[in-house]
Amino acid sequence: LATVGPGARPHLVPVTFALAADTVVSAVDAKPKSTRRLRRLANIEANPAVCLLADHYSDDWDTLWWVRADGHAAVHATAPARVAELLADKYRQYREQPPEGPFVVVRVETWRGWSAR
Repeated sequence: LATVGPGARPHLVPVTFALAADTVVSAVDAKPKSTRRLRRLANIEANPAVCLLADHYSDDWDTLWWVRADGHAAVHATAPARVAELLADKYRQYREQPPEGPFVVVRVETWRGWSAR
């Protein structure tokens, strides 16, 4: 997840996510963190423009691919409808220990991608 920080500096962090049509959801979960007041959340609140990138790497370069989602995000203190369910459907860990949030909901405006095949 890439956000825009103070002074228009990019801030990039890996996130777990789930997808429903043109909406990508993520959550602040129980994995160890130095704080729950994360830079990505402050960045989104100041500037909601975000970018997400997912890729597949392999030594077999014929199987390489990536997809990028550009859009606008919002931070929610509690899980909006279906967000926790989408994440739990994808991640066993979230079924066992549901994320408490905050939650990030990205409305994707543009999809871009590439595949070697």
